[in-house]
Amino acid sequence: MTQSADAPSQLRTRVLTFVERASFRNFILAVILFNAVILGLETSDVAMAAAGPLIEMLDKICLAIFVVEIVLKLFARGTAFFRNGWNVFDFVIVGISLIPAGQGVTVLRALRILRLLRVLSVTPSLRRVVEGLMNALPGMGSVFVLMGIIFYIGSVMATKLFGASFPEWFGTIGRSAYSLFQIMTLESWSMGIVRPVMEVYTYAWLFFVPFILVTTFAVVNLVVGLIVNSMQDAHHAEADELTGTYRDEVLSRLTEIEKALKQQGGRDR
Repeated sequence: MTQSADAPSQLRTRVLTFVERASFRNFILAVILFNAVILGLETSDVAMAAAGPLIEMLDKICLAIFVVEIVLKLFARGTAFFRNGWNVFDFVIVGISLIPAGQGVTVLRALRILRLLRVLSVTPSLRRVVEGLMNALPGMGSVFVLMGIIFYIGSVMATKLFGASFPEWFGTIGRSAYSLFQIMTLESWSMGIVRPVMEVYTYAWLFFVPFILVTTFAVVNLVVGLIVNSMQDAHHAEADELTGTYRDEVLSRLTEIEKALKQQGGRDR
């Protein structure tokens, strides 16, 4: 009875060991990249006319591999599977791919290309980048609020200062906000917007230059700095975890060696 009860547990352990192997992860990564190429070919009329059935078959094979992977992980980890955010992410992406084609779900079917995002969950280095970005979101919220205040003030000022002569750019607060966003990205800001405005309002540079300095070079750099700090914190946390795991393994081996020496000493006596 004990052996029969332990059999499922042993099988789960073997399956878990299998799905966590580096070779298995590399295989899934290769399938993800190959499937991304296949999904790209499906958008080509020439490729579909030449080998449409083959392309569709290869896409189904890739999807079948993803489904088998998810089933294996569910079997190996049970309900603990859904406690990991990356596992839930993979489950949702594969689930979207299983939605049958039909009227009303064309957009969802187009989201199959999201399978490529599974590269994030398979590749540890990319996971650190995403986790660093997510950890930076709380701090970024304050920066976004500050950015919103600056944009609102700038939009009101630009509408009152330049709206009468340039209603297509600054006629309303919404248009002013969009124009200021274009200026912040430095996309055709000088010849496209600022210089024409300066031909009418020679003092306009007193408004636009400080706005660019504050938004583009100050606030945006704050966002970048928060992301970099969060990524460094995530890297340090992972390094500490690896150090702790290594320390536990060393202590475990030392304990085993100590027990073996004690047993050997007892036998010698």
